Amino acid sequence: MDKVERLISIIMILLKKDVVSSTEFAQLFNVSKRTILRDMETLSLSNIPIYSVNGVYGGYGIMGEYKVDKRLLSSSDLENILTALGGLEQILMSEEIERTIRKIEAMVSPLSRKDSIRLSFYNWEGRSELHPILKTVQESILKRRLISFDYTDKNGVATKRTVEPYQLHFSESSWYLKGFCLQRMGYRKFKLSRINHIHMNEQTYTPRDDLTEQEQEAGYQPELVAVKALISPGIKDQFIERYGQKSIEYYSSELFMATIWVPYNNIGFEFLAGFGTKLHIVEPESYVAAFRNYILEIFNKYQ
Repeated sequence: MDKVERLISIIMILLKKDVVSSTEFAQLFNVSKRTILRDMETLSLSNIPIYSVNGVYGGYGIMGEYKVDKRLLSSSDLENILTALGGLEQILMSEEIERTIRKIEAMVSPLSRKDSIRLSFYNWEGRSELHPILKTVQESILKRRLISFDYTDKNGVATKRTVEPYQLHFSESSWYLKGFCLQRMGYRKFKLSRINHIHMNEQTYTPRDDLTEQEQEAGYQPELVAVKALISPGIKDQFIERYGQKSIEYYSSELFMATIWVPYNNIGFEFLAGFGTKLHIVEPESYVAAFRNYILEIFNKYQ
């Protein structure tokens, strides 16, 4: 057994037992007590909360708050959670998430993990620049403290805001902050990439009584329209992933007919325009006309 396997085994044993003596560890792994001492120092330097107990019944233990009742989860459950967290780590890495990942890794035998699932996300440089903002917002939500920042909306208008932060929301590829804006005296959603000079204030706040009701209203979807479009086989899979197999019908040897629900605004137009010449909207006529005007606006910029 190499050192890494021995260290993981030590953690797993300490997660199950209260205190284990250095003699027991030395006999179990067939190493010296001095080696066990160095192992404990290594674990402590890795932020594993190991503590020692002196006396006849002394030994080493792990802090109670680090332990999880494994009876509630099977080994497979833990592996699935670890896989999901491993993917989430690429989007958002906080100290709390990192600690959680290390805890679960310690509870899963290295021999049982087969890495049969791997999650990949775009490693955008801009995402790493959001980490300080994410960390400030997370901390302010936990401590229930107001935050202040400069905000630039989609039209380029800059304002100063002070907000009661309630929730971080990740949608598609962007992070959003949901909270109560004291300047607008209402619940608002702010895109984190439009936030600058964020600051957590000393002043605390008490969550509002109407928060649940407002959260439901904040989840309101824009008007959606059923749109039919001819699409090429090359983008068929993207429509199936988003709308399901039922959204696609055979049309010809070179085209499929897709029936999808999209917003009747620039958000919907931008989404459909992203498919370029591989998509042709055929109905309803009103949507075709609005989409044509949107495309013409783009074309006129390059005249």
